[in-house]
Amino acid sequence: MNDRPRSGGAKRTMLIALALAATLAAGCGSSGSSTTTTSSSASTLAPIHGKYSPSVDPADFVTTVDNPYWPLKPGTGFHFKGVRGTIPQRDDEIVTNRTKTIEGVVSTVVRDTVSERSGPVERTFDYYAQDKAGNVWYMGELSLEKAHGKFAKASDSWLSGVDGAEPGIIMPADPQPGDEYRQEYYPPGEALDEAHVLSLHGKATVPYGTYGDVLVTSEYSPLEPQTEQKYYVSGLGEVKEKVVKGHHEEFKLVAVTH
Repeated sequence: MNDRPRSGGAKRTMLIALALAATLAAGCGSSGSSTTTTSSSASTLAPIHGKYSPSVDPADFVTTVDNPYWPLKPGTGFHFKGVRGTIPQRDDEIVTNRTKTIEGVVSTVVRDTVSERSGPVERTFDYYAQDKAGNVWYMGELSLEKAHGKFAKASDSWLSGVDGAEPGIIMPADPQPGDEYRQEYYPPGEALDEAHVLSLHGKATVPYGTYGDVLVTSEYSPLEPQTEQKYYVSGLGEVKEKVVKGHHEEFKLVAVTH
């Protein structure tokens, strides 16, 4: 869950021009893998192969996150129910009015709380920012796990620019089947998630509704023996996630509050 490109001919023309310029620059410049937000492709901006060193310029970012597959309007709550292993859980994601400036980029704060019958067991504060092309970047997270009745900072907490951590892309501006991109990069804390776009025409039925033309992605970390698929509806956001390789885990959207 951790969950807008603008359409139209002019936008598509601009994206093609930017991609062409980036390709020409790569042919004339160095052969390093450092990337910048002058290219709008998620696969180029956040590559999964080679040395990872994205260059993020605060001037390339906007203050709102309105990617249609990942809309973060402050005050909105996305509420999921599901199961992890054999334990029923609820996951409540709230887009707060708070922001956090990370490496000069103003990022939206999302509070994510996982609860069981006994109450909250996990709480995460995720930081997202959108560039001018519409890509939504994952700038870091403060992950808290409950132990002995109290929440404590987890080892996979990370912040871009701190201890070798780098931002990744959580949602591309223009996702296309075959796209592969890094979502987060923090080797010391074991946060190395990658995503692969499978389809733009999937289907999903959840308590909140039934949808066609669903964006389907596959997510994987080389540090974890599992693969999960996530389902996104344009104009709404994530509606479902399911582990397809590994332990049993599945969550579905049950409500959206404002």
